[in-house]
Amino acid sequence: MSKPIIGWDIGGAHLKAVLLDDKSEIIDVLQLPCQLWKGLDRLEISINDVMQAFKIGHDGAQHAITMTGELVDLFPNRHTGVIEISTLATKILGKDTWFYAANSGFVTLERVSGYTSHIASANWHASASVLAMHVQDALMIDIGSTTTDIIAIAEGKVVETDLTDANRMQTDSLVYSGVVRIPVMALTQKLPFEGAQINVAAEYFATMADVYRLTGELLPEHDMAETADGKGKSGLESARRLARMIGHDVETKSIDTWKDLANTCRLMQLNQIKAAVLKHLKPDVPIIGAGVGSFLVQALAYDLKHAFEPISIRFPEHLNLGICFPAYAVAKLALIHEWQNNAQTRTHLSSR
Repeated sequence: MSKPIIGWDIGGAHLKAVLLDDKSEIIDVLQLPCQLWKGLDRLEISINDVMQAFKIGHDGAQHAITMTGELVDLFPNRHTGVIEISTLATKILGKDTWFYAANSGFVTLERVSGYTSHIASANWHASASVLAMHVQDALMIDIGSTTTDIIAIAEGKVVETDLTDANRMQTDSLVYSGVVRIPVMALTQKLPFEGAQINVAAEYFATMADVYRLTGELLPEHDMAETADGKGKSGLESARRLARMIGHDVETKSIDTWKDLANTCRLMQLNQIKAAVLKHLKPDVPIIGAGVGSFLVQALAYDLKHAFEPISIRFPEHLNLGICFPAYAVAKLALIHEWQNNAQTRTHLSSR
């Protein structure tokens, strides 16, 4: 492959891209906010922004795409979402654009309609497939802004066989619990506060980003989503939103009180994800953490007394690789796919 390749992970709220040269070396990694639910034009703008940042023409690279953006309510169903995203991406990026269809490999736009159920939300499968090339046994936990993927790897293979979100949600390998966009009200109906159990407002007053700003664990460069009230992201503003969840104004208590409440919410989310993890965790296997919530994966591993590795230890080429790992993985898999095809072609020609 003479051209570089860009791996894309098209989400509903973020666009992630990783640029590799033809020798599989990382050139650049980028994550941008992309509010896809507001229209396909948002995706087009973000794709063009990535290409400009990478300083490469659209026809100067090959492209490998995985996605979860088909889930947004812009589309009536996943099938339509996959087709519309794939059509737009190919229009912008050109004919050298491939779409990851999990165990079915890669397809171009002409074949997408027959593989939408394989393409939809398959980014976790790309990540696990590449990790399985580097580790025999592990539990990969990718905590993102909105969801948590829990993926077992055994004997160098991905254990998970259910590809659909519905099946993965049923088996607790997909949990809608993330460290940025998830509303605090999704954690619980009651919160312990100053010795009492207080009902939680069933209102979109605060998100987990408010919680992790107050605990100091959410890095500003990963804090891309809008706040619940559209206002700022300071500690005081985050505390004000969190206080509303239990019917208080921020001024009624000290900032330390609201930080304590944030830590309570953190513990509840930790236990929520832990309950799912325990269904997949085998004795003595390391836990490998990825995503913007990797700090929470580390806390889980410590609580469960399992060895923890950030995915960057296995793939140390770039600081932000753990945040954009599905984009890296799909590019890597596309390179392997191309090398294998070229090898088969050479074998066929030499046998003639």
